[in-house]
Amino acid sequence: MLSKTFTYGLSGIDAYLIAIEVDTRRGIPSTTIVGLPDSAVKESRERVQSAVRNSGFELKPQKITINLSPADTKKEGASFDLPIALGILAASGHLCADTLNRFVFLGELSLDGKIRPVRGALPISLCVDVRRFSGIILPEQNAREAAISQRIPVYPVHSLNEAIDLISCPEHYRPYHINSQDILTSERHCALDFSDVKGQIAVKRGLEIAAAGGHNILMIGPPGSGKTMLARRIPTILPDLTLTESLETTKIHSVAGLLPPQTALVADRPFRSPHHTCSDIALIGGGSHPRPGEVTLAHNGILFLDELPEFSRNALESLRQPLEDHCVTVSRAAKSVRFPSKFMLVSSMNPCPCGFLSDPKKDCHCSPAQIQKYMSKISGPLLDRIDIHLEVPALPPAELLSASPAETSAAIKKRTATARGVQLRRFHNTSIFCNAQMSHRDIRHVCRLCSEGKKLLRTAIEELGFSARAHDKILKVARTIADLTGGGQIQPEHIAEAIQYRYLDRNWWG
Repeated sequence: MLSKTFTYGLSGIDAYLIAIEVDTRRGIPSTTIVGLPDSAVKESRERVQSAVRNSGFELKPQKITINLSPADTKKEGASFDLPIALGILAASGHLCADTLNRFVFLGELSLDGKIRPVRGALPISLCVDVRRFSGIILPEQNAREAAISQRIPVYPVHSLNEAIDLISCPEHYRPYHINSQDILTSERHCALDFSDVKGQIAVKRGLEIAAAGGHNILMIGPPGSGKTMLARRIPTILPDLTLTESLETTKIHSVAGLLPPQTALVADRPFRSPHHTCSDIALIGGGSHPRPGEVTLAHNGILFLDELPEFSRNALESLRQPLEDHCVTVSRAAKSVRFPSKFMLVSSMNPCPCGFLSDPKKDCHCSPAQIQKYMSKISGPLLDRIDIHLEVPALPPAELLSASPAETSAAIKKRTATARGVQLRRFHNTSIFCNAQMSHRDIRHVCRLCSEGKKLLRTAIEELGFSARAHDKILKVARTIADLTGGGQIQPEHIAEAIQYRYLDRNWWG
């Protein structure tokens, strides 16, 4: 007897339909799975048989053939357990095969028949053909995540027997409902605040500009000056995620298996901080079955690279494409997968190998050759893609012991949100959301300078040897500084401040 069930597989961060055909007939008892299954799918034979038996069903000794269609696409993961089990029961006469065609099934089975959560519930619910299917049946732990799309009814179940009851009597079950906007508001939380950081007024100003325009930033300073502390508080001054951005971010984290149980949305901007020993594949993404890397997990948020020169050269150079194109394309012989990577790069480093070159209280014992070698670990093209270079000096004892209150994240966030509002109105008919995303053509239209501003910028380029890309970065930062003051024309003082943020372009260590 033949039966058919439907599920979805994952390709990158998108989903595609998979038909599971089960054929049972007399013969030597065996179970064969075809259709390019990986090891986890092949092992479902043992899980499914035990789950079916422990759920109270007895299967006759028979030959079972399971086909996963399309047969030329690699299938991976344990989410096929539930549809395979239901297909076997229908083909064996325990279920009506016609009732299975109305639903999409997802779920990993434990040996006692319980259903465990799986990856990718949200991207699957966003891709389901609502004209063909009347609902998704999936694990309880994935219900909130899948229901957030509000495209198709979601039916959570916790066991194989409950899934069978739902298929037989769907009128006795109500779909899971959730209010996405309420969830987005209620799940926002952050315990960090800029008021925790003593002093560093100039550095905070640079971080405010970076947050207002979405600019990449590099902080240079001795150990203990507060670089990491400052970086971890940048998300608190960025504008809140919109519902669209939250869905995009949640979709990525769901595919990566990083979404906590019972979490419906990623409500806070991601902050990813990989260790400097991570490989280029871990940073960018890839593998035999391409998975998102750190740059994609930081989509709509921040990628923080602490001790930037300690990362491998290959890893750092692989950042060029995502910084420029805001996406990563992973190509393999069988297929090519595109991952979004619209993130804000925040990085930090010491000014020399020992770290105390710029510290007035401690002596630096590094030779000029050692300093040159250390700084050369970061290539010129990568530095060109970083908009703001900030010097973070060691904190004087007077500021460290000061009891005067520092400005809160909420006060800074109010200004950055106002500046972002100016940019959204300016680019309302385009795909640009902040100044950092402007192309060269956009810069020519948006960043017009007066004659005095042009003269100042020309002098800086001639004296400091800025590249063409650095020229564009200065104009973008100047545009953001102007937006923080109301969004008027770029003034010479805005250009002058933006030039000061090209710290490493001055080759001060040479």
